[in-house]
This record gives sequence, structure tokens and C-alpha cells, in this order.
Amino acid sequence: MPRLLLANLVLCAVLTGLIWTVQLVHYPGLALVGKAEFARYHAAHTARMGALVGPLMVLELLLAGWLAWAGRTVLPHGAGWWSLALVGAVWAATFFISVPFHNRLAAGGYDYVVIDGLTRTNWLRTVAWTLRLAVLVAAM
Repeated sequence: MPRLLLANLVLCAVLTGLIWTVQLVHYPGLALVGKAEFARYHAAHTARMGALVGPLMVLELLLAGWLAWAGRTVLPHGAGWWSLALVGAVWAATFFISVPFHNRLAAGGYDYVVIDGLTRTNWLRTVAWTLRLAVLVAAM
């Protein structure tokens, strides 16, 4: 159990750091890319971020599910289940909010309103990952 909890904690810390970087640097930076270069930049950004974050998110989901199940009688206050629920929140926000915003940018090019919407709604994922990290630290 300690190794499983530590693996969840380390992976969550990496993803939490990454989402804070996206929230404070990458998404606001999209508004600064020139309209002529935006489509190419956005395509590269989404491809590279997908290649980086996609496997990590799948691994996180698997580890969180394992932790919730294995820790159901060991972890205090249902920490494993709360942790898994927060991963579910991240996935829901990603696929039902962030991906559609990115699809709109990919189809229509530069649009400040869409970039602003993406940046504002990304706080859902940022908060969820930060809370998950806090839950895991407390469970340690």
C-alpha cells in the first residue's frame, strides 16, 4: 500500500505541476500567438501536450482505481475514493469542456473568446488536480 500511495502521489504531483503551467503560461500564451501562426502553433501544442499528458492521465486513472480499491479499508476517510472521484472530475472536464474548446480553435483558428473560455474553465482541472494532491499528501 505505501508504494501504491507513493506512486499515486508522485504522478499526481507531476500532473498538478503540469496543469498549473498550462493554466498560468500556456493557455494565456495562446492569446499572444499571431493569427497567421495560430493554427500551426495550436496544432503543435495539442499534439505535443496530448502525447505527454495522455499516457500520464491513463496511468493516473489506473493507479487511482487501484488505490481506491486496495485502500478501501486502510486509507482514512475514504481518501482513495475521493482521489478517484477527483480523477473522474479531471477526465470529465477534459473531455466535455477542454477538448471541445480545443476543437473549436482547431476548426476556426484564433478566437480570443474561445481562448478565454478555455483558460477560465481550465480552473476546474487545476483545482481538481490540486485537491487530489492535497488528499494524497494527507493520506500519506
